[in-house]
Amino acid sequence: MSGVTVTAGFLALVDSAPLVIARELGFAEEEGITLDLRRAPSWSTLRDMLALGQIEAAHMLAPLPIAMALGLGGMTTRIDAISVLSVNGQVIGVSRELAAKMRADGFPFDFTDATLAGKALIAASDGALRVGVPFPFSTHAELLYYWLSALGLPAPQGVEIKTVPPALMAEAMANGEIDAFCVGEPWGSIAVENGVGELLLPGCAIWGFAPEKVLAVRHDWAEAEADITGRLLRAVWRAGRWLGDRSNLTTASEILARPEYVNVPAEVVDRALTGRLVISQSGEQRNVPEFLEFHAGAANFPWKSQAAWIGAQLAARTGLDRASAAATAKGVFRTDLYRRHLRATGADLPGASEKLEGAVQQKSPAASESGKLFLMRDAFFDGRIFDPDATN
Repeated sequence: MSGVTVTAGFLALVDSAPLVIARELGFAEEEGITLDLRRAPSWSTLRDMLALGQIEAAHMLAPLPIAMALGLGGMTTRIDAISVLSVNGQVIGVSRELAAKMRADGFPFDFTDATLAGKALIAASDGALRVGVPFPFSTHAELLYYWLSALGLPAPQGVEIKTVPPALMAEAMANGEIDAFCVGEPWGSIAVENGVGELLLPGCAIWGFAPEKVLAVRHDWAEAEADITGRLLRAVWRAGRWLGDRSNLTTASEILARPEYVNVPAEVVDRALTGRLVISQSGEQRNVPEFLEFHAGAANFPWKSQAAWIGAQLAARTGLDRASAAATAKGVFRTDLYRRHLRATGADLPGASEKLEGAVQQKSPAASESGKLFLMRDAFFDGRIFDPDATN
């Protein structure tokens, strides 16, 4: 197998782990790839690097290539999501002042009940809530809008949303620019470490199995370089499988903590990987086993129904036709490439490419090529079920 260099961009986040591990532990090398990783300072920079051909692949927010396909955000290069890199992994945090008010009102910061947490947040903020998100088209933003709107606070209309690069979220809170945030780890934990915020809720309390980051490539590159696309996809999938083994997480934490990757203490990285999160400076700890997933439950499969949910959500808040947006979104998540390139690896491929989102209340068997696939809980906090074929 001939060697080839693939340049991939990432942001300093724990969920960049599959790309980092593919490089550091030799999964890319086994596929004949030299993986050149380049860290970007923001999602807009990373998007432009990929769209303009400065890199071949990227660790990317799941809604971003869908937004591009819908003509949102000014950059419309066709980008394909060839796999999901990570599921869940977001945290919602509040300033210490807002946390103190919520505690005074009797909220227990139980870290599980999204309905009670949202109502307590809305009451404490008196309707003037400034929230930081990493990018306008992100799972963070869509979860936030879905959650608050369902609880009676129209979002984004009733909330002041500020775009803040993940690594600057704690600084923005320290400077009084935001009252709350939804961000990927380790940056929520850094706000706790720096004494400027407390963690209110994990993203999985809103949607139990939300696609967070995808492995994104330009559509024309994937078509022209089918062999290399397959090699990259297999290398990253094997890295995700390795990350799914909890006995490897200490090693993963130490690698990700390096200055060239996330550049924070390994102990902070470990919190996200294990789901054992410290939510306040007093050391309160919450255990969320499903906090961040890289492999189990077909986590890497780019479900067209997940893409449709994102497309419908984007359409609802930007005035686009929901059914058309959902259909366009489905074309961005390339289940066909995933199946083609991973069939020989032993990956457990689902029997279908769409499902009802929010319908799985507990770990359940699902049709697959091996007959051994179990889907994880994917419920929405308000009990809704999303049918990807009924989006009007």
